[in-house]
Amino acid sequence: METYVTGHVFYTIGHFGMMFVIDVMIADMSSLKNRMIMLGINGTPIVAVTFAGPKIAELFYTESNFRWAFAAFGIILVGFCLPSLLVMFLMQRKAEKAGLLEKTRVMSDRTYLQGFWYYFLQFDMVGLILIIAFFCLVLLPFSINSYAAKGFASPHIIAMFVVGVLCLPALFIWEKKFTPVPFLPYKYLNERTLIGSCMLYGVMFISIFTWDAYYGSYLQVVHGLSITHSGYVLNTFSLTSSFFGPAYGFFIRWTGDFKYTGLAGVPFMVLGTALLIPYRTPSTSVGALVVLQMLNGLGTGIFAACGQISIQSVVTHQEIATVMAIWGLFGSIGATVGYAIASGLWNNIVPGALESNLPDYAKNQTAAIFGSLDVQLSYPMGDPVRDAIIAAYADVQHKMVIAGAAFIPVCLICVLCWKHVNIKKLEEEKGNQTKGRVW
Repeated sequence: METYVTGHVFYTIGHFGMMFVIDVMIADMSSLKNRMIMLGINGTPIVAVTFAGPKIAELFYTESNFRWAFAAFGIILVGFCLPSLLVMFLMQRKAEKAGLLEKTRVMSDRTYLQGFWYYFLQFDMVGLILIIAFFCLVLLPFSINSYAAKGFASPHIIAMFVVGVLCLPALFIWEKKFTPVPFLPYKYLNERTLIGSCMLYGVMFISIFTWDAYYGSYLQVVHGLSITHSGYVLNTFSLTSSFFGPAYGFFIRWTGDFKYTGLAGVPFMVLGTALLIPYRTPSTSVGALVVLQMLNGLGTGIFAACGQISIQSVVTHQEIATVMAIWGLFGSIGATVGYAIASGLWNNIVPGALESNLPDYAKNQTAAIFGSLDVQLSYPMGDPVRDAIIAAYADVQHKMVIAGAAFIPVCLICVLCWKHVNIKKLEEEKGNQTKGRVW
């Protein structure tokens, strides 16, 4: 488990790091009015992944193993990144030789220890450690308390809560009194558009990950779908969002408006999430589930597009990388909170629901059934044990979608906080934000 967690941390850092760098590069090469078109086009490869990914996953599951799946994509990722990296280095050298770019590689007179300490402060590592500790120690107990002997009353669970809560005031004291470089620059806290967009992104992910975290296993167990077909249903969400991404960009370019465009995403999210409550049942057709995924994909696509352009419209070009990092941070926090809510509901409801629904001869298998998707799928449809598993899934999933839907009204409030800025007029009045723009 420790190895898996460590690997996942490194993967997440690299994954979001690459996404962040690509987004900053696109922002640097595009004008404000065209930026969402470029970012939308950048997301369109997901259309291919939607269909290829689930099938590849099933082939690895049936023909190989998860170790080769990780290894294969580690090799593939490096193979695809190296040519891009080589092109960037060659273009940088070419620009330096042509005098278009100043050479920034200056030898420092700092020792290794001084250099470490300098960057330790510049990246505000103390602040980062405190905020990570706060979220980990406060959210993790909701996922693991069901495995503790006394639940939330277990000493180590209580200790995690106490230490986690204490990290928050420690963070504020450190940021206010001691750090030379604040983790979150205070000037951004006065910008309501920035705060509203970041909160929207975070709350949106809380809602989504609350009802989506265990959706794949739900589709396989309750509706009897294969890994491939359950993946298709799941990926309809991202497929819809990515497919219409360039269209959102063209609409924003045409109107110059992002606030009212963002408000247009609210009905899709309300319908897509609220209708999950009556339709997240074993009797619901797969077609209806696909339609709901599409509605949620449309809503989140609009929110993401308008949220990104809104934060960039209220800062200078030099500050775009900073605010995009803050925006991404809120999304990651939202996903973490959503996962914590989902896993808390799952771990505290499913074992009891299984225990009460399983036939007497299978009650001693509750722990084994709860802990393994393979065991759950080993019982055929119509078997009393499979029916009990489906009933437990239906119970917890119904509560998950209710919890997720409860956050949707907050999304509306967040969008209403935005300033009404016309990006077409903004560029006409202030000019383009970057000299290196391509389009």
